[in-house]
Amino acid sequence: MSTSPAPGFGRAKKALGQHFLHESAYIDRIIDAVAPRPDDRVVEIGPGQGALTLPLLRRHGALTVIEFDRDLIAPLTHAASTVGALEIIHRDVLEVDFTALAGDGPRLRLVGNLPYNISSPILFHALEHAGAITDMHFMLQKEVVERMAAPPGSKTYGRLSVMLQASCIVVPLFTVPPGAFRPPPKVDSAVVRLAPKPPGETGIDDPARFAAVVRAAFGQRRKTLRNALSGLCDEATISAAGIDPQSRAEQLPVQDFIRLANTPSAA
Repeated sequence: MSTSPAPGFGRAKKALGQHFLHESAYIDRIIDAVAPRPDDRVVEIGPGQGALTLPLLRRHGALTVIEFDRDLIAPLTHAASTVGALEIIHRDVLEVDFTALAGDGPRLRLVGNLPYNISSPILFHALEHAGAITDMHFMLQKEVVERMAAPPGSKTYGRLSVMLQASCIVVPLFTVPPGAFRPPPKVDSAVVRLAPKPPGETGIDDPARFAAVVRAAFGQRRKTLRNALSGLCDEATISAAGIDPQSRAEQLPVQDFIRLANTPSAA
């Protein structure tokens, strides 16, 4: 069953990568997956025309949303006025400090139908504030979700896979077809759950170094680790981590990257 947007909402803006969800069956599945509890602090990224916003408000009573498109602010405010308490942050989500937003209160539960054109930057931005986040339920391009959950040795295993799996439990939930959106995208979408691991359980000593090692390793996938990491780790350091310097990044499990980043330079 399709739902119609409330009056006052304009058309989706292609420049902002907007595709608005309208199929109630998929909306209900997402809300059920989130299953907000009374004391939760739920934050929606990119509420758009309120397809998830209004059902979340009905279920939870209060919601914070982050919306970049100023043309959606007034219609969202009006649509939510009789439904629940809606706080709207009009800002680019990449500029929002989730740690400050959580403050001394409960950790955040993030929800969103993420724009395809900036989904990866949003994911990396959320990772920087993982300590302030309980979980994330995002809808993204299906191909991105496949990369997020890809195992070592697969064609889709890469920097995104390693960074997310090192810090989160990644659980793909279900696929959403193009027809569930207005306008329909040219690809399938998928919903994924990300649950950040407690900082002390990731095993990563220095997050910045870990990120640099992973970025360099996958920067030129065809290079061996000895060559790809020449500016960060010498061959002796790679060997000291128990890793063959002749191997390539896509062959290494996440734990190998963590061990490599934690190994002191042998130089």
